[in-house]
Amino acid sequence: MSKPAQHGKAALGFIFVTIFIDVLGLGVIIPILPKLLEELGHVDISMASQYSGYLTFTYASMQFLFAPVLGNLSDLIGRRPVLLFSLFGFGIDYLFMAFAPTIAWLFAGRLIAGIAGASTTTATAYIADVSTGEKRAANFGLIGAATGLGFILGIGLGGFLGAIWIRLPFIVAAGLALLNALYGFFVLPESLAIKNRRRFEWKRANPVGSLLRLRKYSLAISTLITAYTVVYIGQKAVEGVLPFYVIEKFQWTTQSIGALGIFIGLLIAGIQGGFVRWTIPKFGLRKNILAGIAFYGIGLVLIAFNNVGWLMYVYMIPYCLGGIGGTALQGFISDNVPANEQGELQGALASLVSLTTIIGPLMMTTLFHHFTIKGASVYFPGAPFLLGAILMFISVILTIRSFKKKNDSHKLPETNLM
Repeated sequence: MSKPAQHGKAALGFIFVTIFIDVLGLGVIIPILPKLLEELGHVDISMASQYSGYLTFTYASMQFLFAPVLGNLSDLIGRRPVLLFSLFGFGIDYLFMAFAPTIAWLFAGRLIAGIAGASTTTATAYIADVSTGEKRAANFGLIGAATGLGFILGIGLGGFLGAIWIRLPFIVAAGLALLNALYGFFVLPESLAIKNRRRFEWKRANPVGSLLRLRKYSLAISTLITAYTVVYIGQKAVEGVLPFYVIEKFQWTTQSIGALGIFIGLLIAGIQGGFVRWTIPKFGLRKNILAGIAFYGIGLVLIAFNNVGWLMYVYMIPYCLGGIGGTALQGFISDNVPANEQGELQGALASLVSLTTIIGPLMMTTLFHHFTIKGASVYFPGAPFLLGAILMFISVILTIRSFKKKNDSHKLPETNLM
């Protein structure tokens, strides 16, 4: 094998590990954050959930603001320094969380991680730089594989190492991130040629500008994009509250949360990696969109009113089946936008998802805190999930209205992905 080929394989391997560690770190936090916040804040699980919402808000806000900045910076100085900076930033964040004496330290760590959290965007650009044709599509598959594997193993690692010592998962994640940064310093070549670099422009690094450009699309597509946003906000009930919910209602341990997280990760991997490839060609995008959002709603209602711990595994099945709706919805929007606007569209949708991560978790954790605080007039831990179900219902209405729009210049086609 030639040296360039070996170098390319080493670089792609580094990219895979970088994304893997990025997502693994997010997964590690899920099962142990409730207990860590209780310990550091000397609060109950209800107040801990509120702190969790603030932490997610901090991280997501920084990522929303700085991801386009670092992405554009990588076009100026190259991918390599930005990727190494991101890994170093995550390593520092995990060390902050591992040795934090107070909750304030956790916020400092989340600020650093949010600013440095552009590794996936830059890694995608790196793959685009070094790949062509069919190999580019295959190499992009590395991102999905690394994300799924990192999330599943991260939750498992957090749950089971956290049972030994609640700080141990963060130390392991910090070690992995810093070792990978060191490895990349010696192995990772720069992918962006000098001739392909461009000067930094603040207007290109403005996330708000990307969102405002969505206004140019037709009313039907704009309505679908609104539905897409509402779905993502509704999902934050599970993403932001689930660990606190099962501790409050069923007194689950970190191991129990880790086991459920692994089950959810495997479900999502199976549905997104295989099942959706069968349902979309067979039933078409429109039916998949409506069915998927309905599954989300059903799962959320079942979780909201669940009184038996082991049924969480059962009720997560319809919820995870909802994933066919999000995938189909994004595909439908993309299919009805001109080919020369796809990059702009995907960038704007990514900004929207980041925005929902700022809004959704804080809204859901605040609701959970309100209905579980001592002395609450109504005790209902499932309130965030019920709100999520209501948002899914609203999204279904918006989607149906979009399909029925008559004021477009042409009728939206039924699209199948083959």
